[in-house]
Amino acid sequence: MRPSERGAALLTVLLLVAVMAVLAGSALERLRLATRLAGNAAAIDQAHAYAFAAEAIAAARISQLVDAGAGRTTLAGGWQGQPTVLPLPGGRVTATVRDGGNCFNLNSVVSGEIGNPDVRLVARPAGIIQFVGLMRAIGIDEGVARPIGDALADFIDSDQVPLPQGAEDEAYAGRPVPHRTAGGPLADASELRAIAGMTPELYQQLRPWVCALPATDLSPINVNTLTPEQAPLLAMLSIDQPDPARAQAVLARRPAAGWEGTAAFWNDASRAGLESSGEAKTQVRVGSQWFALELAVGIGDVELNERALIDARLLPARLVRRSWGEGV
Repeated sequence: MRPSERGAALLTVLLLVAVMAVLAGSALERLRLATRLAGNAAAIDQAHAYAFAAEAIAAARISQLVDAGAGRTTLAGGWQGQPTVLPLPGGRVTATVRDGGNCFNLNSVVSGEIGNPDVRLVARPAGIIQFVGLMRAIGIDEGVARPIGDALADFIDSDQVPLPQGAEDEAYAGRPVPHRTAGGPLADASELRAIAGMTPELYQQLRPWVCALPATDLSPINVNTLTPEQAPLLAMLSIDQPDPARAQAVLARRPAAGWEGTAAFWNDASRAGLESSGEAKTQVRVGSQWFALELAVGIGDVELNERALIDARLLPARLVRRSWGEGV
């Protein structure tokens, strides 16, 4: 080798070493990433398994609660809204149960059997009136509330004939993102955002008060688990101007062990000046039929949130809906 070529050979060797180092580093990084992804996938699978186990435990406990109450469900025992931590190997599950029927059922603005293709869903005036009453009770002007109530019924019902202040397919065709009405029940309360007249501000104001039960029944309000803060849900049943203060006065009369029956409740309601009639009067309950379950599962760095709906109309209670990622 000529002396003048020794520097070039050394430079070539150093360049090869540098390239090999980069390739080795890249391979190690890919290996580390693949290992991390595999670990996360395993942790997520384990988190789902823990969530399914927690669902079964919650359903069993709810069955015991409903069965022991013999038709009555009260706040005794502090079960509502109380987080329960279940320690598990390598992680934890935090479960919170609430009365899932103490909300306005958005699907109650129509009548008809959900899931039966031979039955048409038709607008239910009583449900629309209650929805408008709820909006008025939480401070939404009736001029805004009524069109939203009609539009919701039109969005769900089976026909294409708009209500006086409603909206069918034609009203949605001219939007920046054109779409059609559902022509069926809502599966989640978040679908309310698609209704004509709804704004992000109105949705945030309404969201704590509404739900989408898999039935068109008028909201089954359990007055034994209703909190004073939820008085608007009782006020919406009034035949007069919805008055949350009057509804709170009724709840203040609730016996320590809850009302024995609906007759006892309406006696106290009448004394407080809260009157109702028709379907609205019969939808009041002293027992709970639906329960909302929130789960927060933690395994290492993995966090998984679930919300579920449990049907306790027939025992044993069973889970009928779940969704991941969004807390209630």
